Amino acid sequence: MSETLIGLQGMTTARLRLAPLRAADAAALSAITDDPAIVANIHFLQSPFTPTDAAALISGSGDGRDCFVGAWHGSDLVGVVGAHLGGDDRIEIGYWVASQKQGRGYATEAAGAVIAVLRSRFPARRIFAECRRDNRASWRVLEKLGFRASGKPGARPERQELLFDQADAAARR
Repeated sequence: MSETLIGLQGMTTARLRLAPLRAADAAALSAITDDPAIVANIHFLQSPFTPTDAAALISGSGDGRDCFVGAWHGSDLVGVVGAHLGGDDRIEIGYWVASQKQGRGYATEAAGAVIAVLRSRFPARRIFAECRRDNRASWRVLEKLGFRASGKPGARPERQELLFDQADAAARR
């Protein structure tokens, strides 16, 4: 049986409660995602991003290879971290934070917690992300987390691949 992200557990950080999104979270997901600044940077999101779209994203394809983790500050959904199993040896992560909540460190905090869980659960897999070089804020988040440019283009247009470096991440703590 192949690995899945089904059963990914919730977690907490100093400020956030993180848990895989559920169908009941579709309205909150739509509210933070239906923003031109967000949908323009994430290839699989459309505009408008409705609660129906959010419910479809949360339910996924049913194979357990994708999981979207909500980052909650109190009762507010402030961001999302996506994890996607690729092949037998890779996990892609991505994230977005509600525009009005950006610049507060939520992306770094949430993605860092999800990466820690993924490293524990899938120690043999490489974690990677794709980012546009001109998306400086996201690029900085990835560098803070311990990602380094691989020198390879991403699979998506105009994106670069960045690989998580466990040793570099540990040195930054």
